Amino acid sequence: MTGHDGDVHNGVSIEVRSLRHVYRHRGQDLRVIDGLDLTIESGSYLSVTGRSGAGKSTLLALLGGLEAVQSGSVVVGDVDLIGLTSPALAAFRQTTVGFVFQHYGLLETLTALENVELAGALKGIRPRLRRERSRELLYAVGLSARAGHRPLEMSGGERQRVAIARAMVNEPRLVLADEPTGNLDEESSIAVVELLERMRHEIGCTLIVVTHNSALAKRADRRLELSPAVNA
Repeated sequence: MTGHDGDVHNGVSIEVRSLRHVYRHRGQDLRVIDGLDLTIESGSYLSVTGRSGAGKSTLLALLGGLEAVQSGSVVVGDVDLIGLTSPALAAFRQTTVGFVFQHYGLLETLTALENVELAGALKGIRPRLRRERSRELLYAVGLSARAGHRPLEMSGGERQRVAIARAMVNEPRLVLADEPTGNLDEESSIAVVELLERMRHEIGCTLIVVTHNSALAKRADRRLELSPAVNA
């Protein structure tokens, strides 16, 4: 899949410095990320592992602009996320990031094609173009025959492939996948990861995958293992 100008997109580089993130829990501050430094090269493939509570999902939320950066620095491409307003973070997500979640996040009342199209509509893609691109993406993930089916009429692996198509509709430079195989059997898990890897090569994006599966984590170019922050 290529960009609007016919050229393959380039991914984004990421620079994280002294990143800290705290949640307020039952009246106490709970440190989830404490002083993380990380450099990710443009177009690379990183897996993130670690025990529950180590901050894996929080890290993805911060890199993708779903959470505001509290302390430290996060620079994605040429965008410094520190201090960005909610509208600015929303614009960053729409133009730069594609998300894939464990629980798919599909609207059950819409067909596969409509779910992908809706993501394109939210990103301001013109109706004719987003319909064409959505059909191309469903073909790319092997679901042309399921375009008219709703999520409850599809298997978990098929739903996750629809979610991947939806994530790719804006041809993102950064794809963040949070436990994308968490609800799938082994065969479907491998198929989903292989699809993410193929889509990464086709659009040239940077890919970051959070997974508890060590075998899948080893497929990445580089692996980051997070440890829970120490809370007094």
